[in-house]
Amino acid sequence: MTDDTSRVRLDRWSEGDAGLLRALNAPELTGHLGGPETEEQLVRRHRRYVDLSADDTGAGRMFRIVLLPEEAVVGSIGFWAQTWDGEPVYETGWAVLPGFQGRGVATSATRAVIAEARAAGLHRRLHAFPSADNAASNAVCRKVGFELLGERDFEYPPGRPMRCNDWRYDL
Repeated sequence: MTDDTSRVRLDRWSEGDAGLLRALNAPELTGHLGGPETEEQLVRRHRRYVDLSADDTGAGRMFRIVLLPEEAVVGSIGFWAQTWDGEPVYETGWAVLPGFQGRGVATSATRAVIAEARAAGLHRRLHAFPSADNAASNAVCRKVGFELLGERDFEYPPGRPMRCNDWRYDL
């Protein structure tokens, strides 16, 4: 397993990334997450991402994924503070535009976000909760060295139950 993150650069989420969020809201990218969000939900999510990325307390950060050397913006990834099973942890999640999937982008970006979460230093563990039937995201977790703790019931978005895998990475 390589720890190479040189294929991608993570740039802090900014006001100019609303268009990327809209592109990532496509049905083929949100099927495991309950489907596309409304414009109003996207506006609120974008504001949360901008605010989180401006926060330097260690609570988390959202990023746009830039593929190198092309300098193409190809997705998003981030980490944020969460309480899971009574423990303060970080959670992570990612999305890669369809034309860039299957090329190791999510794996490289996840390795890079692990380094960012470790540097933030607020929590000891990073969790990912991909849908149990999302083979690609589960493969990313496996490739970067997350430990599979098992399947869990999860609610995402709020009000929509789903079955997910609970993956944990010790920072």
